[in-house]
Amino acid sequence: MPHGESWFSLLPFHERFLAFAKIFGKPFREDGLTWYAHEQPGVQHIYAALLVLLLLAVIGVITDTSIRDAKNDLLPPSKLTVRNFVELLVGACFKMMADIMGDKAARYFLPLIGTCAFFILFSNALGLVPGFLPPTANFNTTLGCGLVIFCSTHIYGLKVNGWNHIKHLFGPIWWLAPLMFVIELVSHIARPISLGIRLMANMTADHMVLTIFLGLVPWLVPLPMYVLGAVVVAVQAFVFSLLSTVYIGMAIEPAEHH
Repeated sequence: MPHGESWFSLLPFHERFLAFAKIFGKPFREDGLTWYAHEQPGVQHIYAALLVLLLLAVIGVITDTSIRDAKNDLLPPSKLTVRNFVELLVGACFKMMADIMGDKAARYFLPLIGTCAFFILFSNALGLVPGFLPPTANFNTTLGCGLVIFCSTHIYGLKVNGWNHIKHLFGPIWWLAPLMFVIELVSHIARPISLGIRLMANMTADHMVLTIFLGLVPWLVPLPMYVLGAVVVAVQAFVFSLLSTVYIGMAIEPAEHH
């Protein structure tokens, strides 16, 4: 397929959606300063993200139905099911969070961090399917995920510690307060950007490498590259979830521990 295209390009409403998207956004040149008026803005990540959300909704319904029907089960199933898979991922995510912020906070923030983990994991994995682009290879998607964590960090930081959440940005030494505030402010603003860039860059590189090898050996599945790609998919979802947990855990930490 042409660069930047996927199976979503075959959708009957694709051209109309492109025309609609062009009204609100113009693609930038590589120098990032001006745009090409004749080029179409990228919308593949929107299709892919919606597909992932639909897939997660289906998995959620299947898992919920299985849990409700499990009251009559005497033994666990002998093979891996959708419910077992979800339970394994949720359990691993909760354990990681509990080790960082404690059981109580981990239970409270599990829906937020867990949702990010599932969305990013499945979005990354979509790039392993030939003909599809992972939504996480687009900075719009990854920055959106980073901004969700950024807003949650400071909303709950203020909720738990109040003014002390802002006060600690000035540091313990009063005459260094202006400098410390600028440094801390830049550091906090850089967090969602770094989360987005790290995830986007790794998934773009992973998808590019896999695409190149598929092009070189179209009749022979490059199994080592798929294994490496699967590792990258899981690691990047873990890193995003881990850093998000650390950021929120630091924000809700009691003020006297800052």
